[in-house]
Amino acid sequence: MIKQVKAIIDKSLPLMSNLSNVSAILFKQENINWAGFYLVDGDTLYLGPFQGDVACTRIPMGKGVCGTSFLKKETIIVDDVTKFKGHIACSSLSKSEIVVPIIKNNQVKAVIDIDSPVLNRFNKNDKDQLEEISKILGELF
Repeated sequence: MIKQVKAIIDKSLPLMSNLSNVSAILFKQENINWAGFYLVDGDTLYLGPFQGDVACTRIPMGKGVCGTSFLKKETIIVDDVTKFKGHIACSSLSKSEIVVPIIKNNQVKAVIDIDSPVLNRFNKNDKDQLEEISKILGELF
């Protein structure tokens, strides 16, 4: 995935163009039913480019998995979303989730959000790869 992301990024293009293509790469991975970005504006995350079903459009800091990742500035892996207190269920098909903050100058600029219809889908390898992608994308902000 990292090689694909590096190959597709074009710093001469608008941020949304790059994020749109990266969401397509993330969505094509095995057992993924939603992949995209939420962008920070103040203390709220707003829906950005994504692949998958209709999604929540606004998430306050500290709410759900995305808002918690935004607040804590850390990656969160949820093996079973029904066991995450305050999980925001945008789709009943999603069973597990990973959210990775995109940080620049110690400020969260966006989060990468990926859902799976499979329990326990995400692991340390996914976390490591997505955190590397997050660093690459952080340079675009």
